[in-house]
Amino acid sequence: MHSLTREELGSLPQGDIRLLDSDIAQGLLTSTELARLAYVAEDDAPRVFPMLFHWTGHEVVLSTFVPARKITALRARPEVAITIDAAAAQPQALLLRGRAQITEIDGIVPEYALALRRYGGEEQASAQVAAVNGPGVRMARIAVRPAWVGVLDFRTRFPGGSTAVDFARRGRS
Repeated sequence: MHSLTREELGSLPQGDIRLLDSDIAQGLLTSTELARLAYVAEDDAPRVFPMLFHWTGHEVVLSTFVPARKITALRARPEVAITIDAAAAQPQALLLRGRAQITEIDGIVPEYALALRRYGGEEQASAQVAAVNGPGVRMARIAVRPAWVGVLDFRTRFPGGSTAVDFARRGRS
């Protein structure tokens, strides 16, 4: 994988999987920002749920304890969207779409422990894993391989594919 140049980044359309190679995407995938998982729940209403995540280099892995309601909903409708964003003077956002693959396992999902380490450090992660791990613990590994990727940096990439000039004129006649 190579980092995209500014010209390469600007030439790729939203949706292009190669946007994962951008500095913005890689920075957010290794950050301690939460992923926001959007899915359709069993009652046919949309949900957005903030979650810890781990990026494997190919998949965003989220974890939940069995029997979370989202597991049934994701099995019925596996198409999801994920946003990882950083609110700053010039916000950045990584937008992903793909299909969730659910695998239930006995014990702690390995990527859950890795995410805990990235978010809180080794000591805190070890304590959290020890607090929830034990006989009979079951977790669901929710893996999403991005099929569509969008990047916003509000410098070179704007919502709706607009230019900086278009974006500056928004809301004006």
